[in-house]
Amino acid sequence: MTNHTRPQAIGRGSQLTPANRFGVTHSEADLEQVEWDDEYLESLRAIKTEYIPDASKSIVSENDSPDVDFRYSVNPYRGCAHGCVYCYARTTHEYLGFNAGLDFETKVIVKERAPALFRDWLARDSYEPEFVAFSGVTDCYQPAEREYQLTRGCMKVALDARQPVGITTKNALVSRDLDLLTEMAAFNTVSVAISMTTLDATLARTMEPRTSTPQAKLRTIRQLTDAGIPTSVMVSPIIPGLNDSELPAVLEAAAAAGARSALYIMLRLPLTVRPVFMEWLERTQPLKRDRIESRIRSTREGELNNSDFENRMRGTGEFADQIKQTFRVFSKKFQLDKELPPLATTHFRRPVPSSGQLRLF
Repeated sequence: MTNHTRPQAIGRGSQLTPANRFGVTHSEADLEQVEWDDEYLESLRAIKTEYIPDASKSIVSENDSPDVDFRYSVNPYRGCAHGCVYCYARTTHEYLGFNAGLDFETKVIVKERAPALFRDWLARDSYEPEFVAFSGVTDCYQPAEREYQLTRGCMKVALDARQPVGITTKNALVSRDLDLLTEMAAFNTVSVAISMTTLDATLARTMEPRTSTPQAKLRTIRQLTDAGIPTSVMVSPIIPGLNDSELPAVLEAAAAAGARSALYIMLRLPLTVRPVFMEWLERTQPLKRDRIESRIRSTREGELNNSDFENRMRGTGEFADQIKQTFRVFSKKFQLDKELPPLATTHFRRPVPSSGQLRLF
């Protein structure tokens, strides 16, 4: 029987266009009439990333989840071209009318006024300085940042205001901004967490196709540390049966590169992330698929996901406990078992708003 499904997209994590759970209609590719047109079918494989301007009037989100250790976060982009198959943020793209599969990777929303909006938020008379996270959802140093430099613009605002920020990224592009981050570190107003899943470059390329390589991430940790920037490693996500055995090696490599602290997060598969990840697992890990799924279920009370705040980051059960103990032992062995020191708010200087309007008093 002829296969009329869409040809496999090149360099993308997901190969799916799952139905938007908020939508009333859903389209599927019907390629029967062009099955003879090899050139056209081949063109469908190279999906370009589309950058869509967003005229948001706010940039800072407030978080009230009890298992997340920050109140405020900034995300200059929505969607992420990194294409990580496990990304829990895929579901957020559905709020915009897109799907959590290929749309999440290829339709990236760009908040072009992010630096000005961040400045105005910090300039409010009512604002009392506290930690702000970059990014709480999608990566603030994803490929779009090379062109748009919105995160760099926000870092300039933070430096000017001496506002404490914490950056989480899996992209070596963060080292481009060492000039700003080094100045911020002098006031103890910045820290960086580098997210790593594996030391296996081949696995990384299929699982998170447009992120930096594992070696590039380690070099970035070294560059940041040598510049005096407090840097940690986030081993995330740990996928039971796939990369959990790498945990000691990842911690050792990160410590050797200069990381000062470590944490981990278990794989989360909420809602429409689930079919994206499971399709990838079937396609790229067919011999390991059943074991991995079984291990995931063993940490989620027989399910593929558990959204309970108390357990969603760590999982439950014997296998989850083993991972927790392994992390505890090796983070201590490699001196990564202490949290980074808290960032300072005492140097904060309320910035002039983007309007340029000065205060009378």
